[in-house]
Amino acid sequence: MSPAVQDQYARPLRSLRLSVTDRCNMRCRYCMPEAEYVWLPRDSILRFEEVDRLVGIFCDLGVSRLRLTGGEPLLRHDLPLLVAMLARRQAITDLAITTNGILLAAQAAALAAAGLRRVTISLDTLQSARMQTHARSNRHGDVLAGLLEATARFREVKLNAVIIRGFNDDEIPALLEFGRERGVEVRFIEYMDVGGANTWRMEEVVSQREIRELVAARYGSVEAIPEPGSWAPAERFRLPDGTSFGIIASTTQPFCRTCDRARLTADGHFLSCLYADTGLELRPLLRDGGSDADLAARLRAVWEARTDRGAEVRQASSDRSALYPLEMLRADPRKEMHTRGG
Repeated sequence: MSPAVQDQYARPLRSLRLSVTDRCNMRCRYCMPEAEYVWLPRDSILRFEEVDRLVGIFCDLGVSRLRLTGGEPLLRHDLPLLVAMLARRQAITDLAITTNGILLAAQAAALAAAGLRRVTISLDTLQSARMQTHARSNRHGDVLAGLLEATARFREVKLNAVIIRGFNDDEIPALLEFGRERGVEVRFIEYMDVGGANTWRMEEVVSQREIRELVAARYGSVEAIPEPGSWAPAERFRLPDGTSFGIIASTTQPFCRTCDRARLTADGHFLSCLYADTGLELRPLLRDGGSDADLAARLRAVWEARTDRGAEVRQASSDRSALYPLEMLRADPRKEMHTRGG
């Protein structure tokens, strides 16, 4: 494995979130609340061979963990073909996907056969009526079917639930029970002020402290699970019966100082931070004859100059209004969170 390139704070480049499409078949209020969107041009979307080539270059710079995202990644046609290409790379020790699960039941077998081993399913509510209100989708049953198929096919399945006060904070114990009954670890995520069209308010954030207190009131002691040297964003906890769960406290306790992840949009835009205002265009280099060495040098230079601590800057800001105004998002869809892999 190649030694990882490091940024200005000695944070290595080890993890890549790879968006394979900006399209999604849900409209969750914290990610895609608008009725209409400006999509990336179809001819700008990277071909599988281009994605695989870039991943190889990222591996040479130290990346060993790869997560496929979207939009909704299962909307990308023939995705198992890409998974098979990426799974052959020995430098990739962790190949995973994050999905809303709607299409997972139909694709799980092919994805597993292609080499996918880990799946994270976004499930914010166990109530179909709430999902209809929250995500404008009536396919709650399809998500549950996808989860059932995933537990039979993959080595590890996790559930992500973004907790919003007044929407689903009353479901925290139910979600925990749901995961426990199925042998699936649940990760609760603090509501983040990303994107420009959502109506985020700090009052709607249920903090890690509150989540722990609520769980402890129901189950008794909540023990932190020590994970020395971990760069993962989730802190993990254990209930008295051994059930584990995680909390990603992105809003109240940002993990910028240990962030080792980069992002690549579906059209080849490299971002060193979820909150980055600008990035590096890789598609022109790919399609105009740039060598692997050229691409690696550009990526190395960006990462070595990296000083991003976007979530910490937002936390310290007195202005927690929308990150980008709507007119800016429509002029540049790469600023949308669903384009950046969330």
